[in-house]
Amino acid sequence: MNEMQNQVAGVLARLREKRPLVLSLTNTVVQNFTANLLLAVGAVPVMLAHAEEIDDLLHSCADGLLVNLGTVQENQARLMRSAVVSAREAGIPWVLDPVAVGLLRFRTELCHDLLGTPPAMIRGNASEIMAAAGVQAAACRGPESGAASSDAVAAARQLASDTGSVVLVTGEIDYMTDGITTYGCSNSDVLLTRVTGTGCAMGALAAACLAVADSPLQAAAATAAILGVAGERAAAAARRPGSLVPAMLDELDALTPDDVAETTRIFLV
Repeated sequence: MNEMQNQVAGVLARLREKRPLVLSLTNTVVQNFTANLLLAVGAVPVMLAHAEEIDDLLHSCADGLLVNLGTVQENQARLMRSAVVSAREAGIPWVLDPVAVGLLRFRTELCHDLLGTPPAMIRGNASEIMAAAGVQAAACRGPESGAASSDAVAAARQLASDTGSVVLVTGEIDYMTDGITTYGCSNSDVLLTRVTGTGCAMGALAAACLAVADSPLQAAAATAAILGVAGERAAAAARRPGSLVPAMLDELDALTPDDVAETTRIFLV
């Protein structure tokens, strides 16, 4: 068992203890699953759509913010720009999930605009991370990556160095980097790719982990480990997509720090 395995187990323990409140500005497809996933790991989900309420929450009791570009509209884009500034003012860590960036012009421009107020973490698939870094990549097919996560490691390191953000590239193996140190996490199951929402909800989990972890890199590793271990267990129990989502919530709720420490497969790259 390596030191990072113990650290990510500690992040889950602190999630249960501290119950961070996470504001999710996320897409309409995944809101219910995202909220339930946060509850299952011990966090508190909030979803708002009014600028004054968002500002009030970020300056009062929020612990983390997710900005997900999945179904972004013009009004929501304005809210997102305002929210990341408020989060920065309040010292709240925020996560950018650049869904389908590189494929569609409006969200690609919005992504680069938001990066002007750097997030603590950027979470995306390989194509999205490469596009955010300005690297030519195989295009996304909607929210699906056209490249393997291993193809994006160099781009992730560059993006981390350029922005000061930790970058989490998700795929068959998840990679996380601060531009200097890079880890991989191989806990996963292909069944997770056959239901919508697991990646987007992972961004909200990342925001919760940021609120309690010792560093953004530790938070990224914990995000990959917690979801990966629970996903493997859920896939073994469910066997088909229709029963995977409830099984995921059950496994996340039942997951213990010892489970994470004993079964997480994290390695230096």
